[in-house]
Amino acid sequence: MGNRNALREFLYVDDLAEALITLLCLYDEPELINVGSEQEVTIVALATKVAATVGYQGKITLDASKPDGTPRKLMDSSRMKAFGWLPKTNLENGLALAYADFQMHSS
Repeated sequence: MGNRNALREFLYVDDLAEALITLLCLYDEPELINVGSEQEVTIVALATKVAATVGYQGKITLDASKPDGTPRKLMDSSRMKAFGWLPKTNLENGLALAYADFQMHSS
């Protein structure tokens, strides 16, 4: 990972599934609709949250020689929100649920 400035948005898969069901029931237009959490986190903050979730206590290092890619990737989910949909799972809970699922299915 490069520097500490790149921002990303994450959405828990169950929230996406609920959004898709909402669209299947209520939307019949050709225009695209973005679905996102509209909550940004830096990549280094994400790495820190993942480390905390899995119990990793080692050092997280950045490699400034690597590119960050697009500085910011944030969806405008206002059209989706107009249908009454909002994500229910924050990043920390989503990571915990994903890790619990991984643990249950590994071995």
